[in-house]
Amino acid sequence: MPRKITITFAVSAFDDLEDIRAWYRDQQVPEAGHRSIREIISQIERLVGFPQSGRVVPEFNIENLREIIFAPFRIVYRLDGNKIKIVRIWRSERLLKISE
Repeated sequence: MPRKITITFAVSAFDDLEDIRAWYRDQQVPEAGHRSIREIISQIERLVGFPQSGRVVPEFNIENLREIIFAPFRIVYRLDGNKIKIVRIWRSERLLKISE
């Protein structure tokens, strides 16, 4: 029987989504922001079936710290057994830094 994957979001990832929404709103294209958020969530939802489909984050080379590149965004997540935690959702040109 396949294991059930659960997905949670770090506060930082929620903040990132809000920043994305606000940026598009400030650019006076809020519908593009809503569409981007829906597409990001769709990318995250596919991890339920394919939790290891993201590549290892190259800045750290840690097996359980992975990312989905969904241009122009990086969806960074931590994989721990059957748990996925979405850590950050950033513009893909930004380098990831550990702040903990």
